[in-house]
Amino acid sequence: MMIHVFLLLSLCFSDYGFLPVASLGINYGQVGSNLPPPDKVLDLLSSLKITKAKIYDTNPQILTTFANSNVELIVTVENQMLAVVMDPQQALQWVTTHIKPYFPATKITEISVGNEVFTDDDTSLIGYLVPAMVSIHGALVQLGLDKYIHVSTPNSLAILQESFPPSAGSFKSQVSATMSQYLQFLANTGSPFWINAYPYFAYKGAPNNVSLDYVLFNKNPGMVDPYTKLHYDNMLYAQVDAVVYAMFRLGYSGIEVRVSETGWPSKGDPDETGATPANAAVYNRNLLRRQMRNEGTPLRPNTKLEVYLFALFNEDMKPGPTSERNYGLFQPDGTIAYNVGLSALSTTSSTSSSSSSASIFLTSSADKVKS
Repeated sequence: MMIHVFLLLSLCFSDYGFLPVASLGINYGQVGSNLPPPDKVLDLLSSLKITKAKIYDTNPQILTTFANSNVELIVTVENQMLAVVMDPQQALQWVTTHIKPYFPATKITEISVGNEVFTDDDTSLIGYLVPAMVSIHGALVQLGLDKYIHVSTPNSLAILQESFPPSAGSFKSQVSATMSQYLQFLANTGSPFWINAYPYFAYKGAPNNVSLDYVLFNKNPGMVDPYTKLHYDNMLYAQVDAVVYAMFRLGYSGIEVRVSETGWPSKGDPDETGATPANAAVYNRNLLRRQMRNEGTPLRPNTKLEVYLFALFNEDMKPGPTSERNYGLFQPDGTIAYNVGLSALSTTSSTSSSSSSASIFLTSSADKVKS
C-alpha cells in the first residue's frame, strides 16, 4: 500500500506539483509512530521537486539515505546536548561522529545548534548557546568544513518585545545581552538569522482583530508602517522585517533573515480558531506562489526570502494541542492531509488564478479550496 501511495504521488506531483524553487525548503520532523522510511521520504521530496529539508537531529539512517541525492540538509544539535558541546573537544567529537562520515556525499549545508533556545523553559540553555555555536564552528574549521557548513539556530518569534509595526521591532530585554553575542557570531561567520514565524498564532489569539486574508496572503488592503511608509500585504513579511529592525537596534544591519518554520494547521481543538484544511491549503498555496516569484520583503525587496514549510508530515506523537499534530502536508502513511491545489502552482504565479488553473486536485478527504 505504501509503495502504491508514493508511486501515485510521484506521478501526480511530477505533472502538477511544485516547480523547483531555490528558496523553498521543508521541515522533516520524525515525532510520529508510523512515518515512512527515509528512502520513501526522499522519493516524495524528489516528486515534489523540493531540494532543501531540515531535520531535528542527525538521524544516521536519514543522512545515509540522502547521500548522493540533490537534497540539501540542515541538521540539528538537540537542546540537551548544548552543555556538552560547549567544550571544544566534545564539539570536535560531535562533528567527527555526526557530520564528517556523511559529508560531502550527503549535502549538509548547516548545523542548527538547538531549537528556540532563547524561549525554552530551561533558561540555563541561553548561557550555553553561543559557546556551543563557537565550539561547533571551531570544530568545522579544524576539519576544513566551515566553508561548506554554516552554524546558526532557529528562534521563536517570542524573542521580540515589539513586532508591530515592523519598524518598532525589538528584542526582549532579558535576551538582549546574549542576543548581541549571537548576532556578532552570525556576522563574523556569514550565517543567517533563522526565525520560526507563524501568522496562524496571531490570528488564533485575536481572530476578531486580525484579518484572515492578511495572514493567509489573500488579497487585502494590508497595512502601511507609519514610520517607514512601507506597505505590507501579509503578516509573514511584516514579522520577518520586525526581526530585521530588532537587529538594527542592536547595531547589526547585514545579517540575512530566513524563515526556519512557517505553516498552518489543518485541524485543531475547539478553541483553536482557524485551524482548518481550507485555511491550511490557502496559506501554503499562496506562500508557495510567493516563493515561485522569489520575493523579498518590503524592507529587503531584492533579497529573496528563504522559507522552510512546516511540515512534511503530521506527527501523531507530538505533545500539546491538536494543532501540533496537524501541520503536515501529508499523513504519516503518505496520503495527502488536504488539497493544497498544487496544480495551480504550475500554471500561475499570482495570488489569483482562473478556475481552470486550479481545477485539478489530488485526492484527499479535505474540502476543495477555491482559488
